[in-house]
Amino acid sequence: MNLYRIAIIIVVAAAFLIPTVAAQETEIHSYIVTPAGDAILEDNPSFTPMTTGSIVQGETNWYSTYVAAGTTELIIDLNWGDAANSLRLTVHAPDAVLGPYYDAYDGVNGRIYLRIKDYAGLHPGTWRFEIYGDKVAGIQDYTFVWQ
Repeated sequence: MNLYRIAIIIVVAAAFLIPTVAAQETEIHSYIVTPAGDAILEDNPSFTPMTTGSIVQGETNWYSTYVAAGTTELIIDLNWGDAANSLRLTVHAPDAVLGPYYDAYDGVNGRIYLRIKDYAGLHPGTWRFEIYGDKVAGIQDYTFVWQ
């Protein structure tokens, strides 16, 4: 009889724990991606990693950053300044793929300038950025900044 009661207690306790674990695993983020417009990146190098690179037609370059829990906004600036060439940017969040975004997305030629927001908080973890040489004549230099 005691084993029966213990088994019932375990089943009831497990029933209360399972919904909590499932709710944490199925958290859905509502990312809002817009042109960054007049957003200004911090001038502090520890908050604004900037890299320079170059790319040719059909090449892919990857970058990544860690987004901490509680972060609600990420600003991304891919700038190559040459309207004759076109780059593509795809953002790989830990829980979603955003994009691809092309040169014309933000209305500025030679630049992809994005603001990614989630008022509940961006998914914490490693975010990866895929830059692709979509239509590039020769070699295209660029700068890539995120915050």
